[in-house]
Amino acid sequence: MLKKLFKPFRLSRQRKEPEQPTVLEAHEHRLSSADFSRNAANVAVRLQHAGFQAYLVGGCVRDSLLGVTPKDFDVATNATPEEVRYEFRNSRIIGRRFKLVHVHFGREIIEVATFRSNHVQDDDVANNDQSAHDVSGRILRDNVYGSMEDDAQRRDFTMNALYFDVSNEKVHDYSTGFADIKRRLIRLIGDPEQRYLEDPVRMLRAIRFAAKLDFEIEYSTAEPIRRLAHLLADIPSARLYEEVLKLFLSGYAVRTYELLCEYDLFAQLFPGTAKALLRQPENVDRLLRNAFKSTDKRVNMDRPVTPAFLFAALLWPSLTVRAISLQNDGMHVLPAMQEAAHQVLLEQVQRIAVPKRFSMPTREIWDMQERLPRRAGKRADTLLAHPRFRAGYDFLLLRESAGEPTEGLGDWWTAYQDASDSQRREMISNLSSKSSAPRKRRRSKPRTSKPDHMAPGHE
Repeated sequence: MLKKLFKPFRLSRQRKEPEQPTVLEAHEHRLSSADFSRNAANVAVRLQHAGFQAYLVGGCVRDSLLGVTPKDFDVATNATPEEVRYEFRNSRIIGRRFKLVHVHFGREIIEVATFRSNHVQDDDVANNDQSAHDVSGRILRDNVYGSMEDDAQRRDFTMNALYFDVSNEKVHDYSTGFADIKRRLIRLIGDPEQRYLEDPVRMLRAIRFAAKLDFEIEYSTAEPIRRLAHLLADIPSARLYEEVLKLFLSGYAVRTYELLCEYDLFAQLFPGTAKALLRQPENVDRLLRNAFKSTDKRVNMDRPVTPAFLFAALLWPSLTVRAISLQNDGMHVLPAMQEAAHQVLLEQVQRIAVPKRFSMPTREIWDMQERLPRRAGKRADTLLAHPRFRAGYDFLLLRESAGEPTEGLGDWWTAYQDASDSQRREMISNLSSKSSAPRKRRRSKPRTSKPDHMAPGHE
C-alpha cells in the first residue's frame, strides 16, 4: 500500500508526432530585426552561420508584439551550451538545474538556451545530470535537449513560445501564442496541473505577467492555482526571494498584491502578514497598498527602490502583532519590539531568503520607529544625521497614512527638517516645556513610614 502511495512520479510514455508551427510572415506580425537588440540579433545570426538553428524567443518577442520595448533578450538554439561557449569567447556557462550561456557585450547580457525536450522516462536512467524530478513531479534538473518543436512544448505560456528568425523575419508559433497575445490572455502550454507540479513558481509567473501586461489568466490555467498554492512551500527560499523582487519591484506591485490575495498565494509568501490581514483587514490592507503605490511610483519614475523598505512594509503588520503578544506576556515595549523583529525576520527567511544586506536595514527602519518619538535635547539632530533617517521618516509617514496614531509625529519631523536653527531650538524647547509641565497631585493622608516595596530605587 505504501509503495503505491509513494510511487515515483513518471511522465506519460506516449510520444507525440512533431507539430508543424504556424509561420507568420513579416506583414502579419509587423516585427523587424530592428525592433531587437543588435547584439541579440548578431548572436542568433552568428550561430546560424556556424550551422545551428537560432531564434530570438520569449519575452522579447512578446513585448515587441505588444509595442513594449524589451529589456532582456533570449536566444534559443540547437547548439549545446559547450558549442555556444566555443563560438563566443565573451561568454560563460551558468546554472546546474537549467544550464545556460550568458554572452556578454559590456553591460548587456544575451541569454542563450539550448532547445529543451521532455525528460527521460525510465526509472533506471532518470534523476541524473541531465534530468531529475521529485515524487510530486517538480523538475529538479532540466538539461534534456531536443528540437525546436520539443522546446516549444516545454515552455510555460503560449505567449512565451514564439520564435523570431532574424534572418527572414518570420515568427514560428507552435501553440496559440500569437492569438493569445491579441486576446490578452495568459494560457499554459499543456496540462496546467502537471505544469504547476513540474514547477510551482509558474503560478507566481502567471500572476506577475497578468499584473505587468494587464492580461487575463485563462480559466483552465487559473483553476488549479488555489488548490496547488501550498506547493510553493517546497521551493527553495533563495529562489522565492528572486521571484518576490520580480513581483513587487516591476512597477505593478498594487495589482500583483491584489492577484496574489485573490489566488491565495500571498499567504504562502508572507504567512504572518496574511494572518494580520485577516485580523485587521482595513488597516493592514491600507498600509500594504500605500507601500506598493509608493514603490510603483518610484519604479515608474526610474528612481531607486530598496528591497529593505519593501520588506519593512510587508512584515510590519506581523511585527506589531508579535510585539503586542510579547508585551501582554509582560515584556516592556522596546525589548518587545526588538524581540518581535528578530522572530519575524528569522521565520520569514525560512520562507524567503532575504539576504543580510537587506534584512539588517529593514531592522534599522523598524528601530527608527522607536527612536523618532524621542526628540528632546540633541537627539533630534542626532537622528536627522542618521543614515537611516530618511527611510525611517518615510516609513513613519506610511504608518500614519494607514491610520496608525502617532500624535502628529510625522508633521513634527516634516516641519523640523525645513526649519531654521532658531526654529528648531524653539521646537525642542516646546517639547521640553510640555514634558516638564507641572502635574496635579492628589491629596493623601500623611504616612509615618514607607513600606519595604516603596524604598528608594523602586518607586
